[in-house]
Amino acid sequence: LTRRVSFGRLLYTSDHQQQGRKIGNCSCDTSAKKHMSGYNSPNAHVDLWSVPQPKGKGWYLSLMAPNDRGPHYAAWLDPSRLYCNQQALKDCINDLLQPFRDDCIDLVAGIDAMGFILGAAIASHLGKGFLAIRKSGHLCVETHCQPYVDYTGREKMIEVRTDAIKPGLRILLVDQWIQTGGTMQAAIKLVEQEGAVVAGVAAICIEDSEGGLQLKAQYKWSDCIPEYLKIQFNSHYLESFKAFPSQQDKDE
Repeated sequence: LTRRVSFGRLLYTSDHQQQGRKIGNCSCDTSAKKHMSGYNSPNAHVDLWSVPQPKGKGWYLSLMAPNDRGPHYAAWLDPSRLYCNQQALKDCINDLLQPFRDDCIDLVAGIDAMGFILGAAIASHLGKGFLAIRKSGHLCVETHCQPYVDYTGREKMIEVRTDAIKPGLRILLVDQWIQTGGTMQAAIKLVEQEGAVVAGVAAICIEDSEGGLQLKAQYKWSDCIPEYLKIQFNSHYLESFKAFPSQQDKDE
């Protein structure tokens, strides 16, 4: 590891990053990507910047990091790691939009907070507007509110501005993850109560929970999980996690 100082911060850069990548406005040496494997290669998981050749469906899912902070963190993984990789984010968006490629979509709505990332990216890709569905208390304008119970079992509220949803508007609802389906069901109610149409539901993963299966049965949906990986996602443990350092390794 090589030590660097930038804006008063101490940074570390691995040797292979220094040889093939410049920080900031850079041109990157992509020759090493030719030797990267797919989903089941540990090298593809640990190296955030690699892109396997050939790319398999959902190859970018192996970039997601496991929860190493313990059970007091409700989430069992961090999907947002894949957004750092330009090709991973692009392929994720393309996969999510595949079922809707011939559909009429007037507006994309993302759910607070991580749904904002994918939702805004999808809206930009489609050339459509983006509507933020917020947690209650975050909008300083008149809103419609909807209560729900989230995946941790806590009662919460989401809200949306009153001037954005019109009757007949076809809205694609986007969140990062759907575990129990409670948040997405609340968002659907906000849309449908105003007479708009849910054009579809999209998330990186829609788990096969009772709520997730209900959403899949009632609405057109899309996620990024290949069939052979569904059992891993539903059990909340991915084989790709083995490539990440465990907390015990970090402590050592």
